[in-house]
Amino acid sequence: MPVLSVIVPFHDVEKYLGTCLDSIGAQTFRDLEVICVDDGSHDGGAAVVEAAMAADERVRLIRQANHGAGHARNTGVRHATGRYLAFVDGDDTVPPTAFQRLLSSLESTGSDLACGNVMRLHRNLLVPSWAHRKAFAEPLKRTHITSHPLLIRDRMVWNKVYRRSFWDDLGLSFPERRYEDQPVSVAAHVGAAAVDVLKSVVYHWRQRDEENASITQCRLEPGNLHDRLLSVLQTAELLAERAPELKPYFDRDTLVIDLTVAVEAVAAVGDQADPALVELAVRYLDGVAPEEWLGVPYAHRLLVHLLHRRRLDDLAFLFAQERDERLWPRLCRPGFGRRRWYGRHPAMPEHLSDVTDELELVTRLTTLEWRDGVLYGQGVLSAGRFDGRDLRRTAVRVWLEERGTGETVPLPGRAGRRGVPWERGGFPFGFAFDPAALTTAQLTRRGQWDLRAELRATGLRLAGRVATPRGLPLAPPAPARRGNTWLVPVRNRRGVWGLRLCRAQAVIGECRVDGDDLVLSGELADLGDGEPVLRLVRRSDGEEMYFPLVMAGHRFRARVPLRDVDESVGQESRWEVVIDQGREIRPLVRTRERPMATVADRRFEVDRGGDGCLVLAEL
Repeated sequence: MPVLSVIVPFHDVEKYLGTCLDSIGAQTFRDLEVICVDDGSHDGGAAVVEAAMAADERVRLIRQANHGAGHARNTGVRHATGRYLAFVDGDDTVPPTAFQRLLSSLESTGSDLACGNVMRLHRNLLVPSWAHRKAFAEPLKRTHITSHPLLIRDRMVWNKVYRRSFWDDLGLSFPERRYEDQPVSVAAHVGAAAVDVLKSVVYHWRQRDEENASITQCRLEPGNLHDRLLSVLQTAELLAERAPELKPYFDRDTLVIDLTVAVEAVAAVGDQADPALVELAVRYLDGVAPEEWLGVPYAHRLLVHLLHRRRLDDLAFLFAQERDERLWPRLCRPGFGRRRWYGRHPAMPEHLSDVTDELELVTRLTTLEWRDGVLYGQGVLSAGRFDGRDLRRTAVRVWLEERGTGETVPLPGRAGRRGVPWERGGFPFGFAFDPAALTTAQLTRRGQWDLRAELRATGLRLAGRVATPRGLPLAPPAPARRGNTWLVPVRNRRGVWGLRLCRAQAVIGECRVDGDDLVLSGELADLGDGEPVLRLVRRSDGEEMYFPLVMAGHRFRARVPLRDVDESVGQESRWEVVIDQGREIRPLVRTRERPMATVADRRFEVDRGGDGCLVLAEL
């Protein structure tokens, strides 16, 4: 009798199933059985399992008609003979030491189940799973979900090992519908006497390429949403009965995650929405406490409220306004001396209108350019996505703040005066930065400066970093030079702006397309001891390509045949340009040129990245 039974349901995942089974077969814990349940596959998945069976006697195959993953998992449990249970989906993988770590923990503590951290797997790239990152930030032995409420987000069954006796005593089984994981996982967490939480990653949850095109459409299908809301209701009822102290944590997540999908699906059809779906949503929302509603952003709170009140045409109208960023409720503070702020909309009742805790500075930098050695910028800011025309004695200021030292440089311009008017979705600001405002010490110290802004009004003060929302085409201007220091306007991946002061190790002064080749030339500050080469590094998966550099003193020239650049199928590919001379150098781009080329039906664009360095993108 094996110690561990690993149940692998699969349906039409032949492409990934072999890799999945290989990862289980490579586990450092060997005393296990692998029960593969073919849930009516139409592809060659069963043949993949049969090949694995020929190579490993621990693998078994069970065939059944298609009934869904829940039914297949229940079938696997009935055939399992191990003292412990684990589940792996047929398109995912398991790190080699995962089961060893989970079982060792259970053997040492006697807990009912052990669970571990998760990474999302896309092609060859692993990134942390947002749903698991906080809950598994620290290891915990013999804890419980009531002591560690962040586990309310741990709603999948496959990053765990369960004691079989515990599973049977609690009478756990999967509902035979989609979203079957959540009721079982939450019931196990609530019903366990003790749970082990491992910080180590024990599961790689695959994001398939085909998901990107279909996931939005699938999640909005009535049948899919019906199953999702049933699982939400089942879990909410379980928590209300057996762990009411956890229900607020569940409701906060559910209002934002699951009800976002419900709102979008119903808004798409208005009063033609399936009454059964609406009724499921209303039944759930009837049980949500008023204070949990206030934890949801105002705009989404308004849409969920309309769904709750079955005002479906109003929901469709306001959903379109919010989607197009045209929903701007008026911000006000009623009554003399009141310290709370409220968003005003005729469809929202007053008891759901408090927005005090969600007010934050929202900025939108719209222009940024050097003129005669001075950096000029313009933009607008607001208190969240609220209409601020009723604010009194408004004032805006903008400054640069050095990280580490906290030193500041005020930026004169349109900002700084009182009575700034509300215009076209915000309070306008403008500024001018003259590098002469920096001291010699600040210039030679080099480092990072953040661009910050503040909005003041009667009873209100909001400050934050200046940003440009994602999707707006505002590229960083070219670096400027003052003495031996380069001043590089930078924008990070979240759109936040700053100024980097550095000594450039390499500068690209020319960037052009010659036939099917990208030609780069520039200058290296230090030749070093090695033979430098040009390296392209793909952001998505770390893939690297190398090209020669031709040196003439400190000057360099490189030619990149665009036909030879590895193709990334199905998505935009971005390559960072690096000069490798025994150490990695990201060359600054001084030229304003943005060459584009079409080679063999592939479209390339050369651009300056958010850090002022060169990026090659295939669109």
